[in-house]
Amino acid sequence: MITASTFGGVHDFFSSGTWLVIRNLLFFFAAVFWLATVWWIYKDARRRVEDPWLVAVGVMLGILVPFLGVFIYMLFRPPEYLDDVRERELEIKAMEERLAKRDLHCPVCRSEVDSTFLICPICTTKLKQACVTCKAPLEALWQVCPYCETPVEPAAVGEFPRLESRRRRTAE
Repeated sequence: MITASTFGGVHDFFSSGTWLVIRNLLFFFAAVFWLATVWWIYKDARRRVEDPWLVAVGVMLGILVPFLGVFIYMLFRPPEYLDDVRERELEIKAMEERLAKRDLHCPVCRSEVDSTFLICPICTTKLKQACVTCKAPLEALWQVCPYCETPVEPAAVGEFPRLESRRRRTAE
């Protein structure tokens, strides 16, 4: 049973100095927590957003809507850090460069060859046809030499020299 003396004890507690200290400490910790969320929004937004105006909007949201502003910010913030975006772009660029260099290998022995090589120096596989006039390496689909404007004659399938025939020609 609740009596008047029970309410008197509760009233006495809420009018005491102990309650004032507890209440002031709760307000202090709530204010510190609110300022910490605003600081967190600022630091997080700087790592995720390039535009300083959007960083300021996020911080103002945290200031003007205490305790809920951080959750609203978290709903609309970019999903990844700017450093992660830059790192991913660099990785993609490096992969593209590796793929571009991937064709610079001999199709037979897979040794590394230069784009100007006519034959592979390891296995002597003919890589490109030489221009009959200027001796520049020609791509397979070219109809004319871009260096000297000489028309390119298409090579026959069995016309590529083998190792033995190339050695015989150099001996003669």
